[in-house]
Amino acid sequence: MKAPSPKKLQINSKTAYYDLRIGPSSLHRYGVFALEDIPRDRRVIEYTGKRLSYEQVWDIEFPQDTYLAKMNDLWFLDGSSGGSGAQFINHSCNPNLLWRCVRNHLLFFSRRKIRTGEELTADYCYPVKLQRVPCHCGARRCRGTFRYILS
Repeated sequence: MKAPSPKKLQINSKTAYYDLRIGPSSLHRYGVFALEDIPRDRRVIEYTGKRLSYEQVWDIEFPQDTYLAKMNDLWFLDGSSGGSGAQFINHSCNPNLLWRCVRNHLLFFSRRKIRTGEELTADYCYPVKLQRVPCHCGARRCRGTFRYILS
């Protein structure tokens, strides 16, 4: 797979509420890092991308790098097309972010205080019909795989 272009490795400042950067990650290729402390329960960044229906997501070939986030039971966002930079937030079984769909916008909120330099992580739920994708997050209670929930 081709590496993302440098332009795609930038945070869209119009969608971020804190100073963030994309850089090499110990979890998976690239990650998003806080450049300032982020208090608990704050809006951090909006996840943007091409809107896909549930049926369209099932047609995507897996496994591969995916930049999908579930908005609701009907829609997903594909951050690889029109993404804000939030698509580089890696999975963790013990995440520091959670997402909420607010007025048709998918927003990441901090679950706890996030310190400067810390990598932002979320617990993704992908509808995958093939093999399980292994998780390497290093959390004390790591499940060993991404959690796949179809509802």
